[in-house]
Amino acid sequence: MNAEPERNESTAPSTHLKGRVILHLGKSLAVETPTGNVIACHTRRRLSTAAVGDWVLWEPCEGNLGRVVQILPRTSLLLRPGRNGKTRPVAANLDQLLIVFSVRPPCDFLLIDQYLVVCERHSINPILIFNKIDLSCGKETIAPQLSVYRSLGYRILNISAKTGQGLTELRGILAGHTSMLAGQSGVGKSSLTNALLPDKELRVAALSRGSGHGKHTTTTATLYHLPDGGDLIDSPGVAIFGLAEISEQALAEGFREFKEHIEHCRFHNCRHVNDKGCAVRAAVDQRIISRDRYQRFLKLREKLPA
Repeated sequence: MNAEPERNESTAPSTHLKGRVILHLGKSLAVETPTGNVIACHTRRRLSTAAVGDWVLWEPCEGNLGRVVQILPRTSLLLRPGRNGKTRPVAANLDQLLIVFSVRPPCDFLLIDQYLVVCERHSINPILIFNKIDLSCGKETIAPQLSVYRSLGYRILNISAKTGQGLTELRGILAGHTSMLAGQSGVGKSSLTNALLPDKELRVAALSRGSGHGKHTTTTATLYHLPDGGDLIDSPGVAIFGLAEISEQALAEGFREFKEHIEHCRFHNCRHVNDKGCAVRAAVDQRIISRDRYQRFLKLREKLPA
């Protein structure tokens, strides 16, 4: 459950109100109040960049506008690569990341493992969504890899946005949580979003009217309230979360099957590559750890920022 942060009433000025960022409006933010009103707010100078999903304190200004004065503590923050080697926030205070994949296009297991590492790092619950289950061919080719994920305790949900299979179970999983869909292009994220939010376009129009900012671009991350409870952050166009702020050690620990072996490596700073006495590599050789997963760990290691 993604609980709303408490604020200290004794230290927060009475003019400061609580709200949640549900949309970026150019240089402004759309902040939703507990009563459901949407206020267009600018941010106080020197305040860090707010993300969709952030809980904030804001104060009213002239013209039915507001000013964000504080970003409340986050439970999680997803980042993506930005310009000049910097990072940009994608979403804050997520409980769950729904990692969507299919057999068409071919499943990108390296990307899945990257998502899983980020989830492990930020204590976000990952759920693997096998979409397009109605397709008759190709399932057997990815079955061995899915078996590995199941053995590691990852939940896999079979879904068909086309036929509706699994959608009732998915709605139950989403209820009471703040979630986000992620996956490579073409796996059906938009179809799933439309199935979960059948009146999405009406909600977009309502947000635009409520913020007084006109129609916003659909390429911007937006937080929606789901009909059966819970919130869904829709972030079109963002397929990859960078490995920013993830060290070599955090990457290795992001592969949950490595953890019990890492403590048995001969050296405390073992890189798990060609190091002597590496218990992780020994577990791979003994087929305790999937060799495919280990090879993807090595590839992700090469992608780590310097």
